[in-house]
Amino acid sequence: MSRIGKIPVKVPKGVKVTFNDEVMTVEGPKGKLTQKYHPVVKFENKGDEIIVSRDNDEKQIKAYHGLYRCLLNNMIHGVTSGFSRSLVISGVGFKAELQGKLLVLSLGYSSDIYVGVPEGLSAAIDAGGKIVISGIDKQRVGEFASQIRKLRLPEPYKGKGIRYDNETIKRKVGKSGVK
Repeated sequence: MSRIGKIPVKVPKGVKVTFNDEVMTVEGPKGKLTQKYHPVVKFENKGDEIIVSRDNDEKQIKAYHGLYRCLLNNMIHGVTSGFSRSLVISGVGFKAELQGKLLVLSLGYSSDIYVGVPEGLSAAIDAGGKIVISGIDKQRVGEFASQIRKLRLPEPYKGKGIRYDNETIKRKVGKSGVK
């Protein structure tokens, strides 16, 4: 049995979970999420928890078992408290500002970069140059944060660029200049 898939998913009060036509729908205080699932995985609603089971023990079906249990758990977490990802901009003259639904980034290139914040996500900028992206869908929050990070990857000599808040950059030693 899948170690992750056998753990029951807790459903807090105020969250409604439905399974119709191979689509799971989760509604909560922050919004509504839907996800298709493979028919070999079965969901059993037992009051305040959902038990995920599978038809047989093939390798691919075992993988689906754990995957859909995690997706359901993330959907429930998203509609109750949401997800956020923090990015830190470091470098001389590097900055970010928010103009409505546009994120304007000055990253040392000849012109500024304008990035539109997708529907369903929100961006906030702290005074220290930290960008916080938040939303109810974990996959979309992570994908948008990754797209912003790719605009100027952190470099290993001075650490300039955009990095995740909890990321550490392996620093390299530069040229010594002494012979």
